[in-house]
Amino acid sequence: MAVSHSREPGFSIGIEEEFWLVDRESRDLATDPAAGFLKDCKDALGDQVSSEFMRCQVETGTKVCNSAAEARDQLTHMRSTVADIAARYDMALLAASTHPFAQWDSQKHTEGERYSTIARDLRTVVDRLLICGMHVHVGIEDDDLRIELMAQASYFLPHLLALTTSSPFWRGRDTGLQTFRLSVFDNLPRTGLPEVFGSWAEYRRHVDMLIQAGVIEDGTKLWWDLRPSDRWPTLEMRIADVCTDLEDAICVASITRCLMRMLYRLRRNNQRWRIYSNMLVRENRWRACRYGSDAGDKTGLIDFGRAEIVPYADLLEEIIELIRPDAEHFGCVAEVEHARTIIARGTSARRQREIYTDAVEKGASPRDALLAVADHLIAHTVPGEKSAV
Repeated sequence: MAVSHSREPGFSIGIEEEFWLVDRESRDLATDPAAGFLKDCKDALGDQVSSEFMRCQVETGTKVCNSAAEARDQLTHMRSTVADIAARYDMALLAASTHPFAQWDSQKHTEGERYSTIARDLRTVVDRLLICGMHVHVGIEDDDLRIELMAQASYFLPHLLALTTSSPFWRGRDTGLQTFRLSVFDNLPRTGLPEVFGSWAEYRRHVDMLIQAGVIEDGTKLWWDLRPSDRWPTLEMRIADVCTDLEDAICVASITRCLMRMLYRLRRNNQRWRIYSNMLVRENRWRACRYGSDAGDKTGLIDFGRAEIVPYADLLEEIIELIRPDAEHFGCVAEVEHARTIIARGTSARRQREIYTDAVEKGASPRDALLAVADHLIAHTVPGEKSAV
């Protein structure tokens, strides 16, 4: 049952990150990690670590956090702990939404009823799901308010994606995109931008129809870019690539949190963010996949109010000013403004491409250049270990 809107939501945050497990010598994916690896991780981190669909993946998740500093501490601890345990098994942890050169048809999926059902139902479509992502949960206790804010927040999903792009390579080839991950993920059913619903009850009617028809077991199989969590009273932002650098992840989580509070402030003042058609937002979604946050004559996202393409850096400045009261409220101004650093030095995707190009220009083979990319990703996944490779 929905509760009153009179009390401001908690806007707590939780961050889930998915990583690759790679063989330390070859830097290729660890196709079948030893069973002891996950057990050791669970002994150290409890339910904050879990398996993922592919055996070569591992997922971590923070507990409920009330500040960016708290989230940073937990992410740092989890990345470091999993990486240390992986090293015992001659593996390394790699944060990027696609591996630079791995082959999807060489991988094995994790055993278990849920994963086996997905594999049986989706067949080759899910066999190709060699991707990792980052999910940010924002605590909004009121059911109807979650649905209301979901519709408005969809506008900002491409802007968030552009800050996280980390998947330019696929099977050893430069895709020309800043993120190829969504091109793979969108082949699954129930993905993409969320539907617009008028209430929590309307949302539940649609979900329950799919459950009754036997299509899904529960709402966790709605894989939208933004969705109401089926397990917690949160809105879950799922469009982001996993960030190679931890500080980028904290930045995007902080912006997501502040955007939700900004939309709530508008509502409290009897205003709202305009809801644009999915057709328009999808265009920006594609542009974020193709160009990310890079500058150029044809890059940028569409400003629907002006009906023109605007450089991403300009749009970012508008967002920073829009959410400044919320960043001050949460004490995360520095974390939000870190987005300017991302723009200046590039997302993981841009840096991967630069490393590859530089290596080839210096005479490296394409394979050795891809190994250099993998080494860079490994070195930047765990904070404070930039020279570990």
